[in-house]
This record gives sequence, C-alpha cells and structure tokens, in this order.
Amino acid sequence: MAMIWAGIDAGKTHHHCVAIDESGHRLLSRRVANDEPELLELLTDVLALGDEVAWGIDLADGGAALVITLLFNHAQPVHYISGRAIHRASESYRGEGKTDAKDAAVIADQARIRRDLHLLRADDDTVTDLKILTGRRTDLVADRTRTVNRLRAQLTGIFPALERALDLTNTGPLMLLTGYQTPASLRRTGKKRLETWLRNRKVLRADLLAETALEAAGRQHTSLPGEKLTAQMVHTLAQEVTALNQQIAELDKAIEARFREHRDFEVITSMPGQGVILGAEFLAATGGDMTAFGTADRLAGFGGVAPVPRDSGKISGNLRRPRRYNRRLQRVFYISALFSIRHCDESRRFYERKRAEGKRHIQAVLALARRRVNVLWALLRDERTYELVPPTAHAA
Repeated sequence: MAMIWAGIDAGKTHHHCVAIDESGHRLLSRRVANDEPELLELLTDVLALGDEVAWGIDLADGGAALVITLLFNHAQPVHYISGRAIHRASESYRGEGKTDAKDAAVIADQARIRRDLHLLRADDDTVTDLKILTGRRTDLVADRTRTVNRLRAQLTGIFPALERALDLTNTGPLMLLTGYQTPASLRRTGKKRLETWLRNRKVLRADLLAETALEAAGRQHTSLPGEKLTAQMVHTLAQEVTALNQQIAELDKAIEARFREHRDFEVITSMPGQGVILGAEFLAATGGDMTAFGTADRLAGFGGVAPVPRDSGKISGNLRRPRRYNRRLQRVFYISALFSIRHCDESRRFYERKRAEGKRHIQAVLALARRRVNVLWALLRDERTYELVPPTAHAA
C-alpha cells in the first residue's frame, strides 16, 4: 500500500499543497484558491497519487475551515502543526528562503516523520457555537477595556477627583457620566436633584453615588482647558461602555443557553470556581473531547499549567514555565483557580500551603490550577459531578 503525505500551508485567499511519498520525493506542488471546487479537485488529485493519504496543516480554523471540513467529509486524517514548529523545523532544511511551497513541503515532511502531531477532530455543533460565542465575547471585553481606559484618560484631563472616586466598570457611574461630566455642572445640580435624576434612571444606591460625586465636585473649582469638548467625549465614551456592557450581558445569556445543551454542562460547572463562562471557554479551547489528549498530564501541558524540565549537564530538576501552550485555556485554568480560592476551603488551604512553602502568588495559583486539572479530568472521565469527599469504591 503506497502511503502519501500532503502538507497544506493555509492562507486566507489561497493555500499551497505539497504531496510527498515515503522517501520524501515531491509528487505534487500546487497553489489553489480557498474555494470549494478547486479544493475538491486538489483532493481528487492527491488521493490518486497513493492508496492512503495523511494530511498536515498549519491552521486549525479561520481561513483553513473550509479545506479542513472538506477533508473531514471525505474521511481524511488531518494533523495540526503550529506555525512556530514549522518555522523552527524549516531551519534544518536546505535554503534560507521562505515560500509557501517550502512551508507546505516542511509540513508534509513533518507529518511523515513525526508521530506526536495533534490529530484534528470535527467538533459537535454545540462546541462550534461556543467557539463563536466565546470568541465574540473576548472581542467585546477587549473593546470595553480599551473604551474604559479612554474614558478614564479623558475624565482625568478635566475632573481627576471624580475619576478617582468612581468605578467606571459599574453601571451607576457610567450613567452619571452620561449626564454630568464637570465639577460646575454637578454643583449647580445639587445633591437632591442629582439623586432624583439617578433614581429615575434606576441607578442602585443613588444617594451614595450622588454624595460621592458632589464631594469630588467640591474639591475642584477650576475649569480646565478644553473642558467643554472633553465633557462631550466623556459623555460619548460612557454611552459606548454602557452599550458594550449590554451586548456582553446578552451574549452571556446566549452562551449559557447553548452551554446547557452540552452533555458535560453539569460536570464542568460543578467544579468550584468553574462557572458558566469559564466552562464554555474550556469547551471552546479543548473541543470537549478529552480522548484527544489521552491523559490529564497532556491536558495540563496543553493548558500551560504543567512545568517543563530544563536540565543540562550536571544540572537536573530545573523546571520552568512552558512556552508553547494554549493561552486561552491557561487563562481558564488560572482564573477558575483564583475564584476557587475565594469560594472553596480545600482550594484555599492548598493555596496557603504552597505560599507557606515559599512559592509566590502566581506560582501557588498555577500549582492549584494544575491540581484542579486532574480533578476535572477525572470528573469528565467518570461522568460525575464534583463532590468534596469523593465516593469510595465498594469491595466486591
């Protein structure tokens, strides 16, 4: 049986494919448009070269989504190799130049000689939707952070006392800034009218917010240059942040509704600190199929919470943080560990023990996250929810 290895250097508009045989001899090299008819023609031509084909690709989504789906639909095995791994492997091949054809040839050859490449699998519809929803949420949160930072900068330029006094991540202060941005306007309004204005807009604890704003206004009686125009910008930015908050809240509802349809919803959310959003992001980052990783250790390594050795010569036992891992999954593990310290006694005791051993805060949290990966792995494997005291096995 003739075995063929095909490497695809994926792009947005075009891909380049190189197919090689077991000796590394190039059988095909072709640039194709990211279009279904051309991709199907390429698939037919590659399959005609041998009895069995193993595919390698440097993207797992985005511009490569169409070609990967077509390969899945034709029952073709697709291995993923990262762009960084391709770049490093290219240094061992002849020539310093970089072309799409060379990268595709490197991908094909790496798929031929390596046995540790990740095999891509088709996600179920729920996981696919969660990837889209959580990706959109990440973008909106980043937009909100940038807008809040701009709002703080503008407000500091005309009213620094109010910027220090307000938490601009909350709804009440944002509502206040849509109507009042300068010390003079607040003083003219007065506490009673300001409190009524806030209450009419359903701001919680309007009396306390009005008192805080008037106190800040009483500490500044100087009108700063550009105050009028800057006040208009503060008003606009406050509205933008409010709109982003509403979009994120609506998206959170959609994520929860879709996440609840997944078979592992109850298992994942039963973990202390692993709420709906973090649980959905966990599925989006891993695909929800734990058999793709094989062991909890590989999942921890993929999530960047397992230290890797850095030994040389007589030096042994030297560990460091990994450099190649899924940043999104590491964030899920790290943030959920932080939340569990607040809400779970077992997690807090483990964290405090690591701190007593001399570990820094981040090191202790990562150690807790690593331990929690083992727990989550076992829960998903056994299809049971988290219990503080695990069930004991009964003797036969």
